[in-house]
Amino acid sequence: MRPVPIRVPGRLFTALATGGGGAEALDLLARAEYSRRLACAHAVTEAAREIGGGVAEEAGQAWELLAAAHRADPRAVSAVLTHPSAGTALVGLLARLDRVVEGDTGAVGEPPVHSFSSLAAAAAVRAGVSARVRWPLTTDQVFLPSLGGARFSGAGPGDLAEVEVDTAGQARVDVVGRGSVPGPVAVPKAPYESSGRWRAAHRLVVLDTGAPLLLDDVDPLRFPGVPERPLGLSADDLHWWEVTAREACRLLRAHHPETCAELAAGPRTLVPLGRTGSFSGSSAEAFGSMALSRPRTGRALALSLAHELQHSKFAAVLHLFDLFEPGGEERYYAPWRPDPRPLLGLFHGAYAHLGVAQFWNRHRTVEQDPEELARAHAQFARWRAGAREATEVLLSSGRLTAPGQHFAETMLRTLDALCRLPVPAEAGRRGLALAAEHRVEWVRRNDREAVPESSRYGLSSAASHVGTTGFEPATP
Repeated sequence: MRPVPIRVPGRLFTALATGGGGAEALDLLARAEYSRRLACAHAVTEAAREIGGGVAEEAGQAWELLAAAHRADPRAVSAVLTHPSAGTALVGLLARLDRVVEGDTGAVGEPPVHSFSSLAAAAAVRAGVSARVRWPLTTDQVFLPSLGGARFSGAGPGDLAEVEVDTAGQARVDVVGRGSVPGPVAVPKAPYESSGRWRAAHRLVVLDTGAPLLLDDVDPLRFPGVPERPLGLSADDLHWWEVTAREACRLLRAHHPETCAELAAGPRTLVPLGRTGSFSGSSAEAFGSMALSRPRTGRALALSLAHELQHSKFAAVLHLFDLFEPGGEERYYAPWRPDPRPLLGLFHGAYAHLGVAQFWNRHRTVEQDPEELARAHAQFARWRAGAREATEVLLSSGRLTAPGQHFAETMLRTLDALCRLPVPAEAGRRGLALAAEHRVEWVRRNDREAVPESSRYGLSSAASHVGTTGFEPATP
């Protein structure tokens, strides 16, 4: 059970830089993320061994159980470690262990490694490996990443979670320590299945490859910064998500086949947020997951999926390649943000909005409603110009490595081609007016003297590459 070196063919690296890559690229990035998480699990074990005591013992047992599950069914371990919350758990745990190893005076006592034990237990359940695993509870929930969990009313710190898999592969979870808590709960054989007190992620859609699109409201580590407690979705909420997800996938399948193929390349997890408005986000360590507010329409969800897939791809690429030199205090104007951004944020956003521009370009070829078609043209004009402007700034930053230079130059060539496509003059003006309004508001909010000159201007440069139809050029 060792991490496998990942080699990225030049053609796939270039394909990713164009904003695409398809299912082949997503499969490669998923394998890379699995290898990285396996390396992280081994690093957790080694760091715990340096600390010694109960931490070393618990982590060592978890590693041995992972190895046993891998011998029985490697796909079971892969399914657990590639689950989005596994990345959040392992990276967070490793950071805490490293602080103790390095003698951080703020790290008091032995750090808990129960998240590692729960990952190993989930792998044993999936592989059907006979085992009994215990770890200290911090809440009243016993949770197995990628499978689900159960609440035990009255349980909490001082009690032990217990997961037992018998010789027939049947699994149950229980709490040891208090006689007043509810009895054990059987773990369903099929992933993503809720039964009785057992709660799992909701399967919204089964994609063309058989991979599910999930809605996860139960995993305590489902997304960084999200409360551990479930959001509490009602039956009406779930119905809305199901209907909207089906419509979004239908739209992607019909009009955005490459994005649809990337979405269907593996399980994808949506994390619902309680906040209102249009919001979505991704995490570098939760590959395959995206958090978002309730989408208003299927098209809005399709756009969010396309947008966040770009961020997920780019984060995985950054785990494989150093695209820019570290350091640097520069902060840049980004046409999609209210605040100055570091180079990493600018690169991430430029790549994501290249994908947004490509989405609107395809959408404007199929939109039938005149008002919505005008909006699609304007959004396309805005985001191709914004992404191009940011990419020019990246290339002039002086901090890109050779792979980063190739990646950004490929992005720029792709955006140049998009900027040569004709757009109705009025829509072009509207798109660039939206961009100009954003810049004016950004200048009002921020001290522009703190931002490099190269990032303050450039709208006219981007506009000069914009193709239009009609009698008047699109000018800022």
